[in-house]
Amino acid sequence: MSMTHYMSLLADNQPWNLIIFMAIPVIFAETITVTEFFILFGKNTQGGLRSFNRICSILAGLYFTGIFIYLFPTAFIPLTVNGEWHTWVDVVAVGFYLSGVFFLLPLALLDLGIIARNRSAEGKLKLHFILVSGFLIVAHIAMIFGMVNPEIIGGMAGMNH
Repeated sequence: MSMTHYMSLLADNQPWNLIIFMAIPVIFAETITVTEFFILFGKNTQGGLRSFNRICSILAGLYFTGIFIYLFPTAFIPLTVNGEWHTWVDVVAVGFYLSGVFFLLPLALLDLGIIARNRSAEGKLKLHFILVSGFLIVAHIAMIFGMVNPEIIGGMAGMNH
């Protein structure tokens, strides 16, 4: 069976790539989401849980930015330049995975007080929730398309199999 580059990355160097590229970012995002629900429904915007949520958000954003900085030039660009994508599902899987940086980096910047300074506390909470939700959506799209066998999709003009 042929694999997308996303699945190949996770399958290589077991279990380390799986932990580094999937487990850590997804566990961070799920932890942020669960604590976010407690914060929002309990209207508890101060205290230990919010501090824990903020720390997780900052770490997740900086961590995933590091992943992006590593994978974009070492994987995405060479695969594109050399035409080595395994059909369009491969492009979707890797592209959506890397697009997570557009949600997690702003999440970190929000909790560091670098962006959205003029928003109300409620506005910041809404933005925070939208950003973590956006990451979970693109991460799950990447996982779904990443698990597809590219051979069943067929060829894509200009792409090698």
